[in-house]
Amino acid sequence: KYIFLRTSKPQINLQKCVKYGTFKISVSLSSAVLLQVTEVHWHDVAGWTGQGGSLLGTKRTLPNSCMENIVANIRKYNIQSLLVIGGFEAYEGVLQLVEARGRYDELCIAMCVVPATISNNVPGTDFSLGADTAVNAAMESCDKIKQSASGTKRRVFIVETMGGYCGYLATTTGIAVGADAVYIFEEPFNIHELETNVEHLTEKMKNDIQRGLVLRNEKCHKHYTTDFIHNLYSAEGKGVFDCRVNVLGHLQQGGVPTPFDRNFGTKLGVKSVLWLTEKMNNTYRQGRVFANAPDTACVIGMKKKVMSFSPVTELKAHTDFEHRMPQEQWWLNLRPMLKMLAKYQTSFDEYVTGEIEHVTRRTLSMETGF
Repeated sequence: KYIFLRTSKPQINLQKCVKYGTFKISVSLSSAVLLQVTEVHWHDVAGWTGQGGSLLGTKRTLPNSCMENIVANIRKYNIQSLLVIGGFEAYEGVLQLVEARGRYDELCIAMCVVPATISNNVPGTDFSLGADTAVNAAMESCDKIKQSASGTKRRVFIVETMGGYCGYLATTTGIAVGADAVYIFEEPFNIHELETNVEHLTEKMKNDIQRGLVLRNEKCHKHYTTDFIHNLYSAEGKGVFDCRVNVLGHLQQGGVPTPFDRNFGTKLGVKSVLWLTEKMNNTYRQGRVFANAPDTACVIGMKKKVMSFSPVTELKAHTDFEHRMPQEQWWLNLRPMLKMLAKYQTSFDEYVTGEIEHVTRRTLSMETGF
């Protein structure tokens, strides 16, 4: 999932960038011998916008385990900038490369991370490429499950979603389908809360509601597993409703990209190449690119509708590396909506009050002229 630019010219012509210097690496940079380095032309990527999956392939090996091989390959292929497409490992990998710049001059090149993961757990951006498509895929599956539950009457489904420790996928899907409860890692829960949820669902089943849907993030709790929650609901709801389990699994990773992801991916690609080209021009000296400033290795992302570049060294302080996600996440403020949709006795005071920000044309873009 690496794309690099290579040139021997002192000034880089953006219009001819792909013609003389854009390559894709189908094998990890850490490989001892790179045999799958090919130049990319426009016709090679035709139609990629409407295709799902990772056409460049995936690799989760972090640089610290094979730094010598990476440096050797960068020197061998005269790599002068990197466009890394991926999830949390892509961000962490670039961070490790930046931290090793003091030992290897070959790593003093421009680097940009394009966040692309269904987990939406990359620091420096509110949305990751592919997350919207995954939410839509999970929503469609849950809608079908709800339809099945309504047809059989008085049935509750426990649905497990992906996302690692990050509960974005489970939360947004739960809001979209009107789930009765959504369990995530970021919002700790105990057996008493589980019992409250079961009792609330039991009361609903005795009245007009004839189906139930409970979502659980795959790593929300070490002990309260999907099977445990299923057994608990089955035991406590015996005689009122029956319970079934459904693990969505890799169904969330397939499908055709949504319009949002298609447009978002195009914007990320264009702006990242423009940014890399600018950095290569500004840091070209003595026949090569030498970029060692913190702002030459960034994550491109969307923050409050603005496309911005955040240095990976600055994002490090705001990252939970143990659980592979940012320390603060904006979508947690949406959680109270779940209780409202599930007909809990809630108060509007629980919501975080918002402030209307004055939006100008200047604040909508980081670059002048856009």
